[in-house]
Amino acid sequence: MSTSKIERLMNLVICLLSTRQFLTAEKIRESVAGYGNSASDEAFSRMFERDKNELRDLGIPLETGPASRFSTIEGYRISPTAYGLPDVDLSQEESAAVAVAVQLWKSPELAAAAQRALLKLKAAGVQVNPHSEATPITAVPARTRGSEPAMGKLLAAVDAGRAVRFPHRGAPNEPFTERTVEPWGVVTAHGRWYLVGHDVDRGAVRTFRLSRIGGGVTEFGPSGAVHKPEGVELREIVDRATGSGEVTGTATVWVAEGRAHDLRRLATTTADEDMNDRTGSVLEIPVRSWDWIARLIAGHGAEALVLAPPELRHNVLTKLRDAAGKGEP
Repeated sequence: MSTSKIERLMNLVICLLSTRQFLTAEKIRESVAGYGNSASDEAFSRMFERDKNELRDLGIPLETGPASRFSTIEGYRISPTAYGLPDVDLSQEESAAVAVAVQLWKSPELAAAAQRALLKLKAAGVQVNPHSEATPITAVPARTRGSEPAMGKLLAAVDAGRAVRFPHRGAPNEPFTERTVEPWGVVTAHGRWYLVGHDVDRGAVRTFRLSRIGGGVTEFGPSGAVHKPEGVELREIVDRATGSGEVTGTATVWVAEGRAHDLRRLATTTADEDMNDRTGSVLEIPVRSWDWIARLIAGHGAEALVLAPPELRHNVLTKLRDAAGKGEP
């Protein structure tokens, strides 16, 4: 039975996260389910190179180093320290939510898969970290469980270089619309997964949250026709789209009293001020993505008003006019 790409990537993460040594490509080929069926050394090399790039695009810290003190052959591993999160201070409600997520990861199928992978590694002579058997290995964030069918098909399409069609909605309360995309890759950010690619209908680069893909993903067109352009960084595109990149400026926004709590969480309140006979506050918001913050502000309609900069105000007004079906005045 062949191993799917997402299962092979999960096996690879479990392997590299559990070992205390740097593993050579040949040892990985022998030990990780999904590589043993490679038709040739060249086929394995191509597959392994794609998988390494996939892990790096997903933000997984892949380390390289000598396989032993007496060898110059390069090996690979994932440092648990670099891969793990720093200490997080959670509220009582947040702790409860995490506890629910942990229960999801204790499902029999995931626990069994991890244990089988570790047993295979030990049988192959790999030095497995003894704590790995007692600690759940979250190789893929729990939120992907609902998106696995879409993810598997999208990864297959990226691997084959084929275009895809799928129904997608920009928000939970919006209707699904058919999208035609030339997929470049799948990236994770803040526990969510995003497809990055060229939106054929809109003629622009777009990101699509996998959890908002409904129905099926359909591949079409010849294999090898779609390629990620040289120099394109998928992580940077997702950061810009989700507002998680570097701070590039500040927006001054008035919001109505008791409204726009998501904007308030991002901001510092500088003054209480009435606007058009309505009570509200003036916020200073650090901006990482101008398009993302414009969409967020526009979503509040008359409850939020951009005071500065003028370019952001114009962008928000344009989005509001588009939503209302009106063009420029």
